[in-house]
Order: sequence, then structure tokens, then C-alpha cells
Amino acid sequence: MKPVLEIKSVAKYFGDTRAVQEVTLNVNEGEIFGLLGPNGSGKSTLMKMMLGLLKPDAGSISVDDIDVQKNPLDVRRIVGYVPESPRVYDFLTAIEYLDFVADVHKMDPQSKKDRINEFLRAFELKDRENDMLSGYSQGMKQKVVITAALLHRPRLLILDEPLNGLDPKSAKIVKDLIHKLATEGVTTIFSTHVLEIAEAICNRIAIMYQGQVLAEGTTTELRKKAGMPGSTLEELFLKLTGTGDVRDVVEALLK
Repeated sequence: MKPVLEIKSVAKYFGDTRAVQEVTLNVNEGEIFGLLGPNGSGKSTLMKMMLGLLKPDAGSISVDDIDVQKNPLDVRRIVGYVPESPRVYDFLTAIEYLDFVADVHKMDPQSKKDRINEFLRAFELKDRENDMLSGYSQGMKQKVVITAALLHRPRLLILDEPLNGLDPKSAKIVKDLIHKLATEGVTTIFSTHVLEIAEAICNRIAIMYQGQVLAEGTTTELRKKAGMPGSTLEELFLKLTGTGDVRDVVEALLK
């Protein structure tokens, strides 16, 4: 199967800090690919490079055979992105913001109207669409950002902690929607700190630590590589990142 996302020997430096080191990954059409790692492991940096928001210092990234560095705008037309923290124009209402996003993607008026209304109803924002976004809670802003990422029916979804701030019903809608889109060929890159969610919805997982991919594969493959059959993803993650024994830390906090 031909990969939708191809990352070849990508590296990114911020001064003397190596944020991403020689990462190579291929993600196929319709896959839900988990990107896991502790804070500072390079996940968000890698995701921003997939979108062309950051330029790699080495290596290459292509989305659907489009070189991200050479044609970042073409890539963004077929990608939906949810950043780690929701970023919206606070001086706009929700409907104005979503209308603006749809126009950027050149959606036809009727399709735009129908899609926006569908999402507003699903996320229970239909009676708040004319409120200024500055008055929205974090969870409400997250719903708007997710809607904006999905409006134009992207080929690739890049989701950085997409369930942050969502109520259980909305989180369930997002998870089920990702699964449904996968059956239609939409590929998803999914970053989360909630390992149980990653284990439940991702086909394959890459575990990053200090800018490198320590291991990549299905959870069954990862358990086999680590020699930990029957282990949870949390146990596997802690072993691979060398952060498993936290007893001394807990004891120190209790003093």
C-alpha cells in the first residue's frame, strides 16, 4: 500500500537542542497512527513539519506525493490540523470563524452551510454560534478548531492532543468520527498523552523520546520487541522511555 505520509530522515534543531533526530516514518491510507512520547520528545515539532509550519534542517516530508517544503500551500489544502492548544480569532463569532475557514478552502456556499450546521449541532454549539469566541471555554474552542479541521474533508488529519478539554460525549464523537473517516481512506496522525486512548483507536504507534523514534508498530509488535507480552501500553511506554520506576519521586513528594 502506498503511504499517504512519507517522512525520510527528518531532523530539526533549535540552537544546540536537537528537537527531532533522523526520524523516518511511513503512514498508509486509512491508518490511524499514534504518535506518543513525554513532553519535549519532539512530537509537536514533527507534526508542525508535516504541515510545513516548520522547515526541517535535514530530510524530507511528503503528503500524498506532495513535497511539503516545496508546496506547503498545496499540502494544507488536503490536511486538517488541530494544534495542541486551540487557536482562534477571539474577535470573531464561531460562525464567522468557521465561515472564514470554509472560504479559505473555497467550499461552495451550500456545502459550507450544511457542514457547519452539522458540526454545530453535533457539538451542541448551535445556540452559541453567534457568541464571540473570546467568551468560549477551552473545550468549546476545541470543538470549533476540530470543526475547522474537518470542514473541507481532508485527506490527512494531524491531531495534536485533540481531546483536550472535551466533554465525554464530544470526545466519543471525535473518536468515532476518526474511525469512520479511516474506513473512507482518511489518514490520521494522532498525538495524545492518554495511552489508553491511543491503544484503543490507533492501528500503529510510534514512541518518541528525546527527538528519536524508539519503537514503531502495532501494540502487539511493540510488546514482542520489548519482550513484554501481556503488558499494557503504559507499562511498555514507561519501559521504552526509561521512566518506569517513579517510586523515589513519589517518596520525595510525600516528605
